[in-house]
Amino acid sequence: MKTAEIRRRFLDHFTSAGHTLVPSASLVYNDPTLLFVNAGMVPFKAYFTGQEEPPFDKATSCQKCVRTLDIEEVGKTTRHGTFFQMNGNFSFRDYFKEGAITHAWNLVTGSVASGGLGFDGDKVWVTVLGPGYHPDFPDGDAEAVELWKFMGLPDERIQRRDLKDNYWNMGIPGPGGPCSEIYIDRGPVYGPDGGPVVDEDRFLEIWNLVFMQQELSAVRAKDDFDVLRPLPRPRIDTGMGLERVAYLMQGKDNMYEIDQIFPVIEKASELSGKRYGDNAEDDIRMRVVADHVRSGLMLMTDGVTPGNEARGYVLRRLLRRSVRAMRLLGVQDPVLPELLPVSKGLMEESYPEVTEQWQRVSDSAYAEEESFRRTLAAGTKIFDTAVAAAKKAGASTLPGDQAFELHDTFGFPIDLTLEMASEAGLSVDRDEFTRLMGEQRARAKADARAKKGGAVNTEAYRELRAAGETPFLGFTDLSVASTVRGIVRDGEIVSCARPGDVVELVLNETPFYAESGGQDADAGVVTASGLHLEVLDVQRPVQGLVVHKVLVNEGELAAGAQVLAEVDAAARLGACQAHTATHIVNAALRQMLGQGTHQAGSYNKPGYLRFDFNAHGGLSVGQKSELEGIVNEAVRDNYRVTDRELPLDDAKALGAQAMFGEKYGNVVRMVELNGAWSRELCGGTHVSSTAQIGLVNLLGEGSVGSGIRRVEALVSGDAFDRFASERALVSTLADTLKTQPDQLVDRVERLLAQLKAAEKEIAGLRTQQLLAGVGELVASARTVGGYRLIAQALPGVPGNDLRTLALDLRTRLGSEPGVVALIGGESKPVVIVATTQAARALGAKAGQLVGAAAPALGGRGGGKDDLAQGGGSDASGAPAALAAIEAALAG
Repeated sequence: MKTAEIRRRFLDHFTSAGHTLVPSASLVYNDPTLLFVNAGMVPFKAYFTGQEEPPFDKATSCQKCVRTLDIEEVGKTTRHGTFFQMNGNFSFRDYFKEGAITHAWNLVTGSVASGGLGFDGDKVWVTVLGPGYHPDFPDGDAEAVELWKFMGLPDERIQRRDLKDNYWNMGIPGPGGPCSEIYIDRGPVYGPDGGPVVDEDRFLEIWNLVFMQQELSAVRAKDDFDVLRPLPRPRIDTGMGLERVAYLMQGKDNMYEIDQIFPVIEKASELSGKRYGDNAEDDIRMRVVADHVRSGLMLMTDGVTPGNEARGYVLRRLLRRSVRAMRLLGVQDPVLPELLPVSKGLMEESYPEVTEQWQRVSDSAYAEEESFRRTLAAGTKIFDTAVAAAKKAGASTLPGDQAFELHDTFGFPIDLTLEMASEAGLSVDRDEFTRLMGEQRARAKADARAKKGGAVNTEAYRELRAAGETPFLGFTDLSVASTVRGIVRDGEIVSCARPGDVVELVLNETPFYAESGGQDADAGVVTASGLHLEVLDVQRPVQGLVVHKVLVNEGELAAGAQVLAEVDAAARLGACQAHTATHIVNAALRQMLGQGTHQAGSYNKPGYLRFDFNAHGGLSVGQKSELEGIVNEAVRDNYRVTDRELPLDDAKALGAQAMFGEKYGNVVRMVELNGAWSRELCGGTHVSSTAQIGLVNLLGEGSVGSGIRRVEALVSGDAFDRFASERALVSTLADTLKTQPDQLVDRVERLLAQLKAAEKEIAGLRTQQLLAGVGELVASARTVGGYRLIAQALPGVPGNDLRTLALDLRTRLGSEPGVVALIGGESKPVVIVATTQAARALGAKAGQLVGAAAPALGGRGGGKDDLAQGGGSDASGAPAALAAIEAALAG
């Protein structure tokens, strides 16, 4: 049974049982604690924690996931993969343990003809929480045991385990509960009998049923936590590993051989000439290739681009490990153009967006491979230098810190270092390398824990949210009479606040826009008789609740008070102008660069906008001018700006643009400019027609990461002010240069040409002057340690002239062992040393002599034996530097 068919059967089973089908969220999800979605429940987390009320009683999904903590194990085990798919069913207000267990048993053991998966019930084992591990469950999860027995499982195939194995929590305060895991016995060929407690390779876990029924107040470890109280409503969260089920149902030994992955292995085998199954090391490399190519494809489809930080770095590592593995298989030519299309063909049935985004994805991937090939070329030079140094020192081992530097700084893979070192007759200090890698991982894990532990305590907000959402009235009203629902200080609800206090204020309704979608929060005031609050920021810490950060300037603020909330109208207009202009920039870029161009981030506030987008090269001067022209033409044409709410699928069918990783409900707000000219899903505020923007002035365009460009612009009055200042500057220059503004460019170009000619003439005269004094310099030569030494300080002489002079002096020293050492420079000192062939034969090396002199100048330097250069920052050290050279020759 193909993987896509298993996925379909799972979803059909639950949708036919009344579950709402929820499409997979983007791997790039709006969760600050995660780089990527790493579990099927992540898109539902806000429902489980109580931050949001679920819009359905029960749901099902097949969620794309990426985990990279065990990346080094990929290919070595049967089940470690970086990308995987998690089938799940979730109940929020419907069934609990009995329903979850019944559904799981019926689907797992149901006949294929009836839509089930057809596993033999006699090969099914389960685990549950055992007795004595938790005070709330003194008998363990006895209820789950009885339910499994009712399904027909004998007691000997229901194994009891501890909290580490059969209790689930998020690792932070929030929901938790016992779980029950379902295993399939693969048979004695895979290991000893005795169930999962004996061998989890033979008994393979395919499904985990989590019974959320407690709220945890502290979590110190998976088996060490404090329970605050029972959940008011128990909930179900399950996860079935699609790839694991696939390789069981397809009769394969591991996940890499299933139908969605193995064809990439076959292609890697074809390209390398290595047959899969002949050699264990080669097999691991092919499995790494197949896994990483698929993961890279899915990440790029969801908007990730290769880079040096966070998500981009993970993607870069996956792609480069693929290329590296193929290199170790003997393939030197580009491989991603051969491998990536194979993976695309395998995944597009389940995920049509792979085809929709293919042009952008393939362009990004192939450019990354070319970049890595250049990195490999540069890394090889550094490696060769390290090998030469080790051999010169008589060492048989390449130091671990050098291997780590190659890996960490230059992106040079360790296994490639090992292979090349072996070819050079050296080993690598793996212990030291492993130690340094361990330190790096420890730092990364500590950072991840810090981010995870930094989750905001939302208890106070959730309590205030229980009274209902905060209606946002700001689309139509900038002044609203409201009631103070609550006041929060340092995460706690308080009854009042006094002058000088900065607190968070929740109103029953508000005109203030909370920062989101790239738009800055509104400014303004909240007032009442004798009360004046300045609004500093507006956020939504939990879904549906608007929280105003305010400074109490006057009076006492109390819960329940009647107030007037007033948005700063001028600032709001500026924000509307900038936000609508951002939409125009997006549409203009897509018009210029193609529909594969997509938004990668934005920020707008009164008078300013920035817009990030995917591209592999910068805009030319002509394209920047074209972009500014298209944008301002749309402003002048006074396009009507409208918005409407409609189902998400309908909006997508109309071509509405959505942000990768942004979470959208079933009904969305679509903002349109001139109908179909621009359609975006957006919750922000806008002008009613584009002419209200007035003017957009492009500040610039540049790179903000691999494959990501940024446009910045000023809007409205700020744009006019900049044009005015530029006009004043042009007028001043024209007056200074005695020309007309439209002739300014020609005038400046002529001046530059004249200046360049004058500089060339001056340089020629300076060189003639220096060479005229060569005779005196040659006459100043002294014998030091068997060498004829010319050593002079020539302050103010530029480095290029100094080099020319040194070479001329060396020639004049003829065949005798001679050394020329000159120190000059303009703003900073420069030292140049040249040696004759006879001097080098006696052991004088220019690079070493520069190395001896440069520290006295406050710098460093080096070079070849015949000619070397160095520099520094302290010209007063010139006498000491020359003395150091003399001492080196005398010694």
